[in-house]
Amino acid sequence: MFALHDHLIHLEAEPLARDSDARTVRALLANGAACTPPVTGAVYGTLLNDRAALDALGDAVNAAPYKAPPKAPVLYVKPRNTFAGHRASITVPNDDEGVQVGGSLGIVIGRTACRVSVEHALEYVAGYTIVADLCVPHESVYRPSVRFRARDGFCVLGPAAVARRHVDDPDALPIAIRIEGQAPFNATTTTWIRNVARLIADVTEFMTLAPGDVLTMGVPHGAPIAHAGDEISIAIGEMPPLCFSMKAKAEGGER
Repeated sequence: MFALHDHLIHLEAEPLARDSDARTVRALLANGAACTPPVTGAVYGTLLNDRAALDALGDAVNAAPYKAPPKAPVLYVKPRNTFAGHRASITVPNDDEGVQVGGSLGIVIGRTACRVSVEHALEYVAGYTIVADLCVPHESVYRPSVRFRARDGFCVLGPAAVARRHVDDPDALPIAIRIEGQAPFNATTTTWIRNVARLIADVTEFMTLAPGDVLTMGVPHGAPIAHAGDEISIAIGEMPPLCFSMKAKAEGGER
């Protein structure tokens, strides 16, 4: 069981996470607190759950070897080396290609979920968190490359995990990604093909989710590109925004 009463936040300066009210958490963050990820379970990303992303593939979804649009969720794993927290500085390639910043709603699983029905799916949700799902831009979507998606720091989580009761409708939340010097990127969770309950039901049909795991709802189509030196913030609904920055890879050293 992963119990979440209010807002779970893990300050870098403290050994354990604390479950605090929204006002306290916002005060801590306003004072510049840096955080580690509020949860440490497995993180599963979801591809092609945004209607525009699937539509953008056009006839390619009917080509070999698949010959049809996906019938089940297309998942990938963000391993532990990718985990980073609020106000982290992420090392990225110092090139023109940049890194795609995908702002996604993360579903925090509260209890073991296996073959869950749509009607009861939300009962397995402890809460939600913001996930910055980073990747090097690439064409393949059916076979996501570890090299592009699983680099160190490429899954920024937080700053808090917010209890389910504080999010009235996770399927109708605004998403705003702000990169310093660029126009804001705005999206919404209303464009999902599978909503929260349906995604949980479809995923747990073939795999078990454990307490503390995070299942992301997917990245909006057209997510922006950031580069070394950029400051980024992601806001979803009324949850505390997630902030982080990017730095260039050191010559011959830091990965």
